[in-house]
Amino acid sequence: MGRVFEKRKYKMFARYDKMAKGFTRIGKEIAIAIKLGGGDPAGNARLRMAIQNAKGLNMPKDRIDAAIKRATSKDVSNMEEVVYEGKGPYGVAILCECATDNPTRTVANVRMNFNRTGGELGKTGSLDYLFERKGVFRIKNDNINMEELEMELIDFGADEIEGDEDEIVVYTAFTDFGTMQKALEAKKLHIISSELERIPNATVELSDEQIEEVMLLVGKLEEDDDVQTVYHNLK
Repeated sequence: MGRVFEKRKYKMFARYDKMAKGFTRIGKEIAIAIKLGGGDPAGNARLRMAIQNAKGLNMPKDRIDAAIKRATSKDVSNMEEVVYEGKGPYGVAILCECATDNPTRTVANVRMNFNRTGGELGKTGSLDYLFERKGVFRIKNDNINMEELEMELIDFGADEIEGDEDEIVVYTAFTDFGTMQKALEAKKLHIISSELERIPNATVELSDEQIEEVMLLVGKLEEDDDVQTVYHNLK
């Protein structure tokens, strides 16, 4: 009985830890959006996107409002986005998107995690070509006709649409992200999240033991509060 309780407790804490990390990430997204476009969601598409993503994580409205108020009322001019690129074990390409008010601290932590797990931090732009940036929109499937939706969204840059009875995913080119966001908002669809993701052009296949080594590094990077998202080309 004790082991079962401990296992359940561990899962509960892991879930809360993941939620807390998600809320921290969204808070930084909101701060950067406000820095770039102001605190009014009506005139700031990036802020609207951050709010949508917060709702998709079930972030309470009062927490969202508090994050907006905090970012609006304080100086966020020193908050910036940076991307670090490196190779993990077995040459796996890893990109870290970060949001930080202290790049010196952030790069030191990122480099430390690479070094401690058999990886190596590379130069900016050295691995970016291995990934393609795409807009990825996740929409709640409220009895939506997939074929009709695809025909409607092609003119707004939809490259691919896939999904199931719960969720529909729309992919666009990086340059069509804003156009698609406006189109989905105009159609009043329930957008769960909208992200610019880095999709690997090719993937690396490793054994289970090797995968564990790579994912140890990925996990360490994701634990850092300055790291927003980690991408890799592991299959």
